[in-house]
Amino acid sequence: MSLVSQCRQLREARGKTLIDIGRVLGMATQNLSAILLGKKDSRASTLEALAAALDAQWVLVPNERAQEVRQVLEGKGSGPDRSARGALDVFLDKE
Repeated sequence: MSLVSQCRQLREARGKTLIDIGRVLGMATQNLSAILLGKKDSRASTLEALAAALDAQWVLVPNERAQEVRQVLEGKGSGPDRSARGALDVFLDKE
């Protein structure tokens, strides 16, 4: 998933409007919209400011670590997998 599409999804999840974010960034709503739709390229500093306005950070992950990062973000990278069936459930199904 691209950085821009992640920003767009996070903006929607946080319930922030383009007007809200545009005010924080000092950017016209139409320019911000064009960036979030991938119609306009933006400088790295603008994307960093956009991430900060969304209470997030822009992080570069090496490809060889991307899957591990995805698992952690999905809550599967550490601790028990709460969606997995327990041993008791498996045992009781055998009877």
